[in-house]
Amino acid sequence: MNTYSILMPFVPQRPERMLPYAALTQWSAAGRLWQGQAPANDPFQDFTHLAASGFRVPAGIGVTLMALRHPYQAAVQAHELAVCTGHPVVAGFGPGSLPFQRSTLAAPYRSQLGAVREYVHVMRELLGKGEVDHVGEHFTCRSGLGQLPRPPVEIGLGVLRPAMARLAGEVADVAITWLTPAAYIRDTLVPALRAGAQSAGRAMPRIVAMVPLALAGPDRDPFELAMLGSSGHTQLAHYADMLRRSGIQVSRDDPAGNAAALVDGHAFLYGDAAGLTVQLEEFFQAGVDEIVLNVTGVHMRYGDRASLEELDALMEMVTP
Repeated sequence: MNTYSILMPFVPQRPERMLPYAALTQWSAAGRLWQGQAPANDPFQDFTHLAASGFRVPAGIGVTLMALRHPYQAAVQAHELAVCTGHPVVAGFGPGSLPFQRSTLAAPYRSQLGAVREYVHVMRELLGKGEVDHVGEHFTCRSGLGQLPRPPVEIGLGVLRPAMARLAGEVADVAITWLTPAAYIRDTLVPALRAGAQSAGRAMPRIVAMVPLALAGPDRDPFELAMLGSSGHTQLAHYADMLRRSGIQVSRDDPAGNAAALVDGHAFLYGDAAGLTVQLEEFFQAGVDEIVLNVTGVHMRYGDRASLEELDALMEMVTP
């Protein structure tokens, strides 16, 4: 079943700022509310705050960085969030950039894919069996996790390039993409996901696509909105490589040019309701199961009220 969800379009310095977005998720047809990684807050705690405030909405963590928590702690937090909300949780993780790993670890993971594989294994054993006995190159965990009745926890991986997609096909429940054009998902990521799943003898993971977009308006500049919402990602090496693979050329020295390239390459969607509906449908046709509406650019340019109105209009647009 194709689903639309909502992304928190800013980093909430105080968790109560998430409440209107949780309310919109609860009262609209949105499948879940998503929050990504941020330097000043923890998304698991933010969603727990929402549940304690009366907004028990399905939560998506996509993606948080592995270096910030041991896989045992990740399993505990994902388990507890499912208990608190009473809804299934998607707990998405990724290794992050090499500079970030250098800033938090003694050294970057020797093998990015090897570290991810171990991380998922420890989490899955704890969440599924309640115990794990793992001594690996990157992580060690010999412990148990108390089991309580709870909704399912899906383990997600941030997926940008074919090697990670193949690994996600082998071990993950959900493959989470960000800033990836629909054609790139169809032609590059889906075949790798399928190959990984087939090699492991399992079903292919669900695909969740975080899609930055904005409705056209007389006072709006799509290049400005793309730059405000996505220019930071174009400065990261792994995102730049993914975009080049998809045919979008970006440069560390030209944020404005990068924004124009994102719009022209359909990594950032812009148009009227009819045009956006067609562009979004291309993601489902490419194999995506859940589209997460990302209006970060609108929020950064126009603020909370505008981003809430934008998300409300987009949900009305895509709801049958």
